[in-house]
Amino acid sequence: MRKTEFANGEHYHIFNRGVEKRDVFLNDFDYMRFLQSLAEFNRTDPIGSIFEQSFRKKEDLLGNEVSKLVEIIAYCLNPNHYHLILKQLEDKGIEKFMHKMGVGYSKYFNHKYKRSGVLFQGVFKSKHIATNEYLLHLSSYVNCNSEIHGICKAENYKWCSFPDYINKRTGNLLGESLKKDIVIDQFRSVKEYKEFAKINAKEMKRRKDEEEFEL
Repeated sequence: MRKTEFANGEHYHIFNRGVEKRDVFLNDFDYMRFLQSLAEFNRTDPIGSIFEQSFRKKEDLLGNEVSKLVEIIAYCLNPNHYHLILKQLEDKGIEKFMHKMGVGYSKYFNHKYKRSGVLFQGVFKSKHIATNEYLLHLSSYVNCNSEIHGICKAENYKWCSFPDYINKRTGNLLGESLKKDIVIDQFRSVKEYKEFAKINAKEMKRRKDEEEFEL
């Protein structure tokens, strides 16, 4: 049984990694496919495949209202794992969203690389973000996760939301699905948030290197 009970209006840290710590993103197209899934599976009505969803976009353009399951506050995709900060909007929204995500991406990956079986290490992991202070610090952890793991400076990493937070990227990869304002609006400027995130990321990396914690 899942320990976390998801409540509407609450924020959660969602994360998982590849089975046996294997890489789940092997090239840029894999990262883009996962991000496309984040954007397109975020709706209450069933959409089928991403291919089928392309036809629904035409309906959306005609003014049909799309009900979202979650808000995506921040994200980072690393070669063998991912981190998301989500706000639940609908009953069981996170569970429905992550089920669509897990099944859809696993089918894509297994078909592309001619493999079978589970891709991720069990069901996704989750932690309730109970305070605003925790939300702000966790946004640093997620946005700068590539830097914490020694992969790439967060501001230069394509597969996280940090470039969007600091206005380094023109047009974010998730479009309207990324809702960063709840974090960024609490700072006097983008520069102040960047400094806050980098200071926290540096401390988190130190603690990780000393094996004081792992997420």
